[in-house]
Amino acid sequence: MYTPKAFAVRDLAGMQAEMQRAGLATLVTLTGSGLVATHLPVMLEESQGEFGTISGHISRANSQWMESLPDYDALMIFTGPDAYVSPGWYPSKQETGRVVPTWNYAAIHAYGRPAFFSDAERLRDLVTRLTSKHEARFALPWKPTDAPPVFLDAQLKAIVGFEMPIRRLEGKHKFNQNRSAEDRQGVIDGLKQTGESKDDEVATFMERLGIGDKSSIPSRECRSFTGKRPFHQFPDCLARIFALVQDFVHLIHDW
Repeated sequence: MYTPKAFAVRDLAGMQAEMQRAGLATLVTLTGSGLVATHLPVMLEESQGEFGTISGHISRANSQWMESLPDYDALMIFTGPDAYVSPGWYPSKQETGRVVPTWNYAAIHAYGRPAFFSDAERLRDLVTRLTSKHEARFALPWKPTDAPPVFLDAQLKAIVGFEMPIRRLEGKHKFNQNRSAEDRQGVIDGLKQTGESKDDEVATFMERLGIGDKSSIPSRECRSFTGKRPFHQFPDCLARIFALVQDFVHLIHDW
């Protein structure tokens, strides 16, 4: 995954927590006829392996489990909150006009080689744990044992389970970290004003990450280099030069 340093996530515990919250993921594998993708709910066993182990199940009628080439890594994609960012939200638009739209998002890519299985008891354990995870928030959680045994056995025969130890893990938070603190706060304020719950979720996510913290970026205000300047003003001028370089980088990353 293309990930500029400003957007890279290296906190393993944080990435695992986001994978747990995502619930639904996309399994991409290489087959003899090309790439195949399936969207499916999964579980993460955080303590199994270096980065954790992903488990889930797909329909037996889905040929992906039979056709995936075992000697090549599969890719599991998890996505978090995302939103369109209008350049009109950047205060720097009024200063320079050098702004373009972009899209903010969180994503995690997990790589590994899934091992598929059809053992009935392993499948029963898998669906029980997966169901318990998602039913826990309900007052009267449904359990697989609530279904008639014969019916449940037939359902288990219609699926194939898999486990995928994670061999490589990549995380990306693209939330305007490459812009000034003022621009980032402008995005947060703009997202909150759209009235869309999806946008508000991104704004909250940015605040939780401290994206809008103005203390992390030096002031852009700087006087010209003409004439004599006291020594204490040079840091402000250097900050302005840095900001101008950033403006150029923003244009490349955001377009």
